[in-house]
Amino acid sequence: MANETTKILICDDEADIVSAVSIYLRAEGYEVLCASNGREALDIIGRERLSLLILDIMMPEMDGITALTTLRGGNGAESTLPVILLTAKGEDADKVLGLNLGADDYVAKPFHPAELVARVKSQLRRYLYLGSRAAVKPEVLRCGGLELDPDSRAVTVDGESISVTPTEYAILKLLMSSPDTVYSTKEIYNRALRGGTSGGNASETNTYGAENNIAVHIRHLREKIEIDPANPRYLKVVWGRGYKIESK
Repeated sequence: MANETTKILICDDEADIVSAVSIYLRAEGYEVLCASNGREALDIIGRERLSLLILDIMMPEMDGITALTTLRGGNGAESTLPVILLTAKGEDADKVLGLNLGADDYVAKPFHPAELVARVKSQLRRYLYLGSRAAVKPEVLRCGGLELDPDSRAVTVDGESISVTPTEYAILKLLMSSPDTVYSTKEIYNRALRGGTSGGNASETNTYGAENNIAVHIRHLREKIEIDPANPRYLKVVWGRGYKIESK
């Protein structure tokens, strides 16, 4: 829940994006400040008490990566201010670099402002209401805004609770336990649904049916955890090999 002290800084040199995102954030009750380059953003951060920074990467004068580096300790004073990066679609190197430098999440352009607002809410829950990064239990599996708590068997996306079946939970837990690892449908069946058995005694017909069944569960999971199931952010298919959860 937003209040009058929840200030969010949007730093982007594209005025249309700043305007659209500002409208959505203000509608949620947040106070919004704006900057058009990294230098302006750092200036505002130095004099304002902010709750979150939305930071574009490609900007004039000072780009987002330079600003993030400075914010996270490049000037000798590390800030834990939550940062959501705005990246160009397909610029994977920028995403990885930003996350390695301390960004908390990213959204690829073009995006719908509502998606960004959902990410903002997720980060604010984590940092404002839970207190700090340390408040997130270490046993919770997390990939970007997707979280799975083995203790409560709860699954959330951007802070919103998602209802999954026991089979869907088992598949998701397996994939999230080893992000970026590709599992074949047979491996998912054996390790998530059969408790790690090799499946060597199963007939080819049964194995084929099981693999088709996994594909159905994967489709249902995508419908629940992805904003756009046809263009998934988390649960990816690696053609000819299987499925993976991307570590974002």
